[in-house]
This record gives sequence, structure tokens and C-alpha cells, in this order.
Amino acid sequence: MLDHGVPFRLNSRVRRLVAPNPGVMTGPGTNTYLLGDDEIAVLDPGPAIPAHIDAILRTGGDRIRWIVCTHTHPDHSPAWQAVAAATGAEVIGASPADDMFQDDTFTPARELRHDDVLATPEFTLRAVHTPGHVSNHFCFLLEEEGMLFAGDHIMNGSTVVIIPPSGDMKAYIDSLKLLLRYPLQTIAPGHGEVMEDSRAVVEWLVDHRLKRESKVIRGLQQLGRAPVDQLVKVVYDDVDTSLHKMAKLSLAAHLIKLRQEERARHHAADDSWEMS
Repeated sequence: MLDHGVPFRLNSRVRRLVAPNPGVMTGPGTNTYLLGDDEIAVLDPGPAIPAHIDAILRTGGDRIRWIVCTHTHPDHSPAWQAVAAATGAEVIGASPADDMFQDDTFTPARELRHDDVLATPEFTLRAVHTPGHVSNHFCFLLEEEGMLFAGDHIMNGSTVVIIPPSGDMKAYIDSLKLLLRYPLQTIAPGHGEVMEDSRAVVEWLVDHRLKRESKVIRGLQQLGRAPVDQLVKVVYDDVDTSLHKMAKLSLAAHLIKLRQEERARHHAADDSWEMS
């Protein structure tokens, strides 16, 4: 049950709070996770909504020692400032990338690197660099539970939108494959409910993206040199046309991946694409 402002215990080490920012892109709202009981890490403090900040501080109180962010989109990190000011917690994350829609206020005291570990008497949290949705995105593995805090790398109920230039489809698929090297049991997403059978979830996402890529290739082969407006109708013929505006963003990400791999060519003069 996703009740805004009410902590919900997921297991002996983790509680969840849901920010009151539901919407098309955020689902029921942004999930904020509190790890530990004696010394608490707040993972993804969420948007700077006073009621949500109050809920975090009410739940964690003076036991909050760390603030950890998966990435710096405005629905995930801005509350860090108020929580840090109230508690003196150490702020851990990756500085904002120089791209769109970032929380430019975010200034971590500890700059994350891949495989960094936050170890406490109650839990061990391992950082996994997962660029794709955005370049400074990290997932975090709670090793004692095999629980992956996935931020916006994996969502419950929908696929992640990859919007160039901040989003990178090649990096996203590579990052999904990287997660399969870790002993995942469950996935705690940035939006929505915990997902079981995490290996199957990740494998499905990789397969889904590669199947869509195959449709992009078939579309280019069918149409020859074509603009995105024409290509989207072929590649996303299984998606309602009202969603094609958003689909064009993901299509662009697929095309850029194919260009990176020298499998497609872009003609800037008329913004058209063709197979290499």
C-alpha cells in the first residue's frame, strides 16, 4: 500500500516513504527508503515538498546519518538539503551531470564511485554505476537482503524513458547486463512496488530493448533513408499514436546507439536516418 507520509516496513532493515508527487512520470510518487534503525541512511530523499521532508524527519529523527541519492533528477534528490540541514547527515551521491532537468543544488560530501560501499553494523550498501537513464545514475545493492534500490534504472509497471542527450540507450542496456553479475533477490524501484524474481525482470528489460532495436533496424531497411517522424510510425506501430511524441525520444536513443556502433547513419541536413 503506497500511503503518502506513512512509513511501510519492507523487511527488517528497510522502511519506505512515498512522496506526495504522483503523476505520469512518477507513478504513485517517488519512493524514499530508510535503511537501518539505530543509524539510518535516507536513500533518495525525493522532492523538496515540506510534508515529505517532515515525514522523513519524523520517521528517522536524530538517527539519520547518511543521505544517499541514486541520481539528481528533481523528483529524487532536492529534499537532501533540508534533511541534511536538520540532521547533519553526510550526503553521498554523484554530482549533477551537465544535461537536462538536474537538481543543480546537489553537492555531495562524498562523491560516489562504482563499487563504493557504505558499511554499518546494520547493513552493507554497495554502489553500482548504472548510466543510461542519466549519466550520474547509481543503483545500490543492500547485500544482506539482496535488495537492489534501482532509482529510475528499473521501474515497476513501465519501461524507463531514455531521452538523449542525457539518456544513453547503449549505456542503459550495458548497465542492465552489469546488474546480472550481482546476487539480486528483489528490486526496490524509485516508483512503485518491490519486484520479485529480479533476474527475470532485468533479463526481460534487456530483451525488450533489443527487440525494439530490431524493429528500428527493420524499419530502416523497409523505409530506406527516413526521418524520425516517419520511422516512429513503423517502429512503434504497437503503441497508440497519442504516445508517439514520447516514443520518438526513445527511438532517437535507439538510433544514436546504432550510430555509436556504426550500424546507422544520421543526415543532419534533413534529420534523416539510414542503415550504414
